[in-house]
Amino acid sequence: MLPIAGSGPVERADAARNRQKIVRAAAKLVAAKGIDGLALDEVAAEAGVGIGTVYRRFPDKGALAQALLDENEREFQEAFISGPPPLGPGAPAAQRLRAFLEKYVDRLETHGELLMVAETETPMARFVTGAYRLHHGHLVALLTEIEPEADAHFRADALLAPLAAAQYVYQRQSMTPEQIKAGLRDLYRA
Repeated sequence: MLPIAGSGPVERADAARNRQKIVRAAAKLVAAKGIDGLALDEVAAEAGVGIGTVYRRFPDKGALAQALLDENEREFQEAFISGPPPLGPGAPAAQRLRAFLEKYVDRLETHGELLMVAETETPMARFVTGAYRLHHGHLVALLTEIEPEADAHFRADALLAPLAAAQYVYQRQSMTPEQIKAGLRDLYRA
């Protein structure tokens, strides 16, 4: 079975409560101050827990950013795994691929800076998450259906590369989301 966002070992009740307090405090600070509000010492103060409690659960800002994105990631996964077409099953693979890439751009438009922190705070963080592996596996399946003889693994990486949050945030300085979507369509047609 592929990894799903948020899956993992069961927490003790007090640890779960602290985790919820920390995530709520972080969300409040990000809403008030933007991504700069994700300073772990400020999060600890807002949550009413010690800084050590924050660091035990979230060793860096990237881990905390991933926690803030968890619900959005779950919704995205549910949409392409079992949601309605064209993103979900029931549409031809090429339509599902386009819908996936465009929905990913929409997510980046909404959460780009937070995704950038989640993906870049720790080296290689983007590639070791269960979310990336699931996205990659989904694209491999679609690409294999579209063109069985092609190297679907390489193509999946190639299509996910321009969806790195730092790349997207950089491109948004001079491009609209529609221009980025059009570029992705050209890329997957090639």
